[in-house]
Amino acid sequence: MIIVVESIVLCFLFTVMVYIMSRNPIATLYNYPPKIQERVKSIPEYKDKIPTTKNKLFVKSIASIFIVIIISLILRYINGYTTFIEGFGYGFLIWTIVNIYDALVIDICWFCQNPKFVFKGTEDMKKEYHNYWFHIKESLKGEVIALIVCGLVGLIIQYVM
Repeated sequence: MIIVVESIVLCFLFTVMVYIMSRNPIATLYNYPPKIQERVKSIPEYKDKIPTTKNKLFVKSIASIFIVIIISLILRYINGYTTFIEGFGYGFLIWTIVNIYDALVIDICWFCQNPKFVFKGTEDMKKEYHNYWFHIKESLKGEVIALIVCGLVGLIIQYVM
């Protein structure tokens, strides 16, 4: 039962984070399919607003550290887990649930269908905005990242907390 509650809470928090980020779509350009990224980079209006790839890596690194800390705290102090396998396994399960929610609900049902996420000058790229396979592939990459993040969670739970 606790997994259901934790999953709902984390999906809600993830939705809030995405909503806040979506208020400035150019900041999330690298979450768009490559052809859209290329077109947006070629539009003069966006030239000085596009985040650098170095900035993208920094933001994702900070987010990953934050996620490791949050998951570790939840699993240790709310769930009472103390071993690597508990931390890694349960963390991976929660990550996977949120990752599937992200791909299906946030990306495919919300992002791909909402004209608010279409950049001016790319309105003719409907096929790319509805590129569901892109979001599925990104979700699979997220599962690989989960192995690293949840491995760190497991180590923190077993050796630090």
